[in-house]
Amino acid sequence: MKLVGNWSYPTAIRFGAGRIAEIAEACTAAQIQKPLLVTDRGLASFDITQQTLNLLESAGLGRALFAEVDPNPNEKNLEEGLRVFREGSFDGVIAFGGGSGLDLAKLIAFMVGQTRSVWDFEDIGDWWTRANHDGIKPIIAVPTTAGTGSEVGRAGVLTNTATQEKKIIFHPKILPSVVICDPKLTVGMPQKITAGTGMDAFAHCLEAYCSPFYHPLSQGVALEGMRLVKEYLPPAYADGTDLEARAHMMSAAAMGATAFTKGLGAIHALSHPLGAMYHTHHGTTNAVCMAAVLQFNRPVVEELIEKAAAYLNIDGGFEGFAAFVDQLNASLDIPRNLSELGVKSPDLEALTRKALTDPCAGGNPVAMTTKNTRQLYEALL
Repeated sequence: MKLVGNWSYPTAIRFGAGRIAEIAEACTAAQIQKPLLVTDRGLASFDITQQTLNLLESAGLGRALFAEVDPNPNEKNLEEGLRVFREGSFDGVIAFGGGSGLDLAKLIAFMVGQTRSVWDFEDIGDWWTRANHDGIKPIIAVPTTAGTGSEVGRAGVLTNTATQEKKIIFHPKILPSVVICDPKLTVGMPQKITAGTGMDAFAHCLEAYCSPFYHPLSQGVALEGMRLVKEYLPPAYADGTDLEARAHMMSAAAMGATAFTKGLGAIHALSHPLGAMYHTHHGTTNAVCMAAVLQFNRPVVEELIEKAAAYLNIDGGFEGFAAFVDQLNASLDIPRNLSELGVKSPDLEALTRKALTDPCAGGNPVAMTTKNTRQLYEALL
């Protein structure tokens, strides 16, 4: 397999099948001598996790594991992770898994040297400057899904259980210093997770591409990321052992997160409250919201989408692109509405209020209001 490379965009990335074998070398590069591997509960007992711990142990780096991570990680998970990190006198974190494990691991490394509440570092204005920069521990990221792209992100998403809101915690140094993207770690990923995480990557690329802010570098990355998802998500979904498709999807995931430095929009603004209140899978929720938001933004993004359709070899301009999204969702067995997603009789007033205060709302091409946001949720029913 020739899909191998060493990249520095936006951080040092070791990409290629089997490169998890370099985990000890990555620790040396990140100046970590006693790492804590953080992942979610479901992944803790998997062979890929145990094999990674074996590699660490054989290199004299121990085999410390923290896996008390919920699917939508919250401040309680963070508090427990910080307790384990401090009591074990660890000096760095290996963020291992999907978005939940990666985000929480990054936030443990960030918060261990802070004295303020985590909510004081929400991605608002220059709140990140409140942090003690020197107190942030080094991070190595190892994604095992192809969706969130958190491995190349400068933020972590954390659910506030008191307010039932997802908060984006930001600091430039949350960006992992070394990333190992090994597509072998995603082989055999369940179809449902392949679909949801893959559509998360597509949502990141689509929203970044449509974002009204000026960032031509991200624009190009987003466009190519959409092409990779279009070409390789269906075969990755059909055959969990298709290593080439898995590799390209892993690239698309990192590209989506790199691109959305340009901005996100209503898909994520709608999705975040649904995940916080009803514990839905983030990527799958994005997919459910996508078609309605695409139509909502049509007056502003139609020309952009026509250009994207041409690049993606989709006939029919905007209508053809919208049809493609519907067809892709259907082929991946994505729920058609909130009811099929498991959200029954949602609190539309609360959802609307929280969507409008989500940081992603400000990046939508069409201004979100109380009226049109509630209409969007109603359309999802």
